[in-house]
Amino acid sequence: MKSSNNSVGLLPATFILVGIPGLESEHIWISIPFCLMYIIIFLGNGTVLHVIRTDAALHQPMYLFLAMLALAEVGVSVSTLPTVLGMFLFDISEITFEACLLQMFCIHSFSIMESAVLLAMSVDRFVAIYSPLHYTTILTLPRIFSTGTVIGLKSIVLMAPLPILLRRLPFCGHNALSHSYCLHPNLIHLPCGDISINNIYGLFIVTSTFGLDSLLIVVSYGLILHTVLGIAVGEGRKKALNTCGSHVCAVLAYYVPMIGLSMVHRFGHHVSPLLQTMMANAYLFFPPVVNPIVYSIKTKEIHRAIVQMLSEKRLRA
Repeated sequence: MKSSNNSVGLLPATFILVGIPGLESEHIWISIPFCLMYIIIFLGNGTVLHVIRTDAALHQPMYLFLAMLALAEVGVSVSTLPTVLGMFLFDISEITFEACLLQMFCIHSFSIMESAVLLAMSVDRFVAIYSPLHYTTILTLPRIFSTGTVIGLKSIVLMAPLPILLRRLPFCGHNALSHSYCLHPNLIHLPCGDISINNIYGLFIVTSTFGLDSLLIVVSYGLILHTVLGIAVGEGRKKALNTCGSHVCAVLAYYVPMIGLSMVHRFGHHVSPLLQTMMANAYLFFPPVVNPIVYSIKTKEIHRAIVQMLSEKRLRA
């Protein structure tokens, strides 16, 4: 294995990627579901983004936050695509050290954005239910775009130190990863030096983003339930809760696989590599596949806009 010297120790020139453990001879067949998932992700999220951009009726806070969510999910998928399809279609099992750090940075940055947007969407639902008459005056377009900018900058600033911290560590020849992409919880187990600073900073990122976001989402829904229960009319309660259905599905689709993967990385030292790989794939692929389908079916305005777009294309044809 080629290596290059740095001031601390030896950095690997490349990392070895792993597809599905035990199924190395079946990569070409495994590539089919991955290709289908990428098609669904880009087609589904692209359709949602297109209808929100072109339909003036959807230029409202709820749908603008949904567009941000779709962009973050596309970003995660674009980040994983080169190595995943390279592995399963062309049997490319190596990635350079710098490319691996870049992929890790992009995957986690977009994941942090996704979590923050889910929090913003829960606040949006609370404002819409608690103060519907002042909804558009509270969540103005400048505030929404400022929120999106802050979310993006926060993700980049928080993630920027991680590649630097990894570069200062000696790897001592360890360069075999557990997935077909680079994740920090996987990379941090490879160095042979002191990783305490990396662990502390990684824990800080997790608690200050995913941990805090999930806590505030729970608080938001507690306030939403309190507000809805104060609505006297039963039909009004049902209508108010229905507006939250798609968002609840998106939150569960994101946080359940993430919590499962975190538990496996932290405590599952004796868990089979196959389970680790499946959990990582669920974390990265399940939300961007499911969310556009859920929002297209359960959100009437998005469903109407998509049907109208398809009808217009059919008439032109």
